Amino acid sequence: MRILLIEDDKRLSALVRSVLEQESFSVDVANDGDTGLELALRGTYDVAIIDWMLPGNDGPTICRKVRAARLPSALLMLTARGQVEDRVTGLESGADDYLTKPFAFDELIARIHALSRRMTSNGSDSWEIRLGDLVMDQKAHILRRGERAIELTKKEWDLMEFFLRHPGQVLSRQEILDYVWSYESNVQPEMVDVYISYLRQKISLDSKKNPIETVRGFGYKLNETIA
Repeated sequence: MRILLIEDDKRLSALVRSVLEQESFSVDVANDGDTGLELALRGTYDVAIIDWMLPGNDGPTICRKVRAARLPSALLMLTARGQVEDRVTGLESGADDYLTKPFAFDELIARIHALSRRMTSNGSDSWEIRLGDLVMDQKAHILRRGERAIELTKKEWDLMEFFLRHPGQVLSRQEILDYVWSYESNVQPEMVDVYISYLRQKISLDSKKNPIETVRGFGYKLNETIA
């Protein structure tokens, strides 16, 4: 699963990120509400973990705006507020679940899994992302084109996932860098071109046009019609 953590306590966010990555989750972190909202509205996260009190947009505001955008992400609110009326406010703002600080990491992980199961059973999410003859099975961690299984590295997988979640949209180099490399330092924009080339080689079929197009001056896009 791809998780967005919006938490202004940098020590806590680093600790939570480390714990979640040990569970094989892919985690992006925002330390303020404005950046967190911008990332959340991309619609590329399975679960967003959102602190209530944040500089910029606060947790309930982020939840309301994500819900207004009709995005499928599950929303888990974190807060030190434990009163019933506070929990009600958090849930009414659009949060799917509520966890009071301090919390045990085992409980946090259990709630993330529960949210994922709930989304899948409700039909709002799926372990598979499909576009034409491309199928990304996120549970088995397999990409297929037609009957052929394609082996990808972690970066290639993240890049392919980003394209599949935004079919037909032109994605800039910077957007790809932010998603795939998650703000890693010393990553040059040219690295995007290198990984696009790797991915094209792996998903191309001799008899068919490669579905990843270059849009000169803007970026790349995955064609919505793949056969």
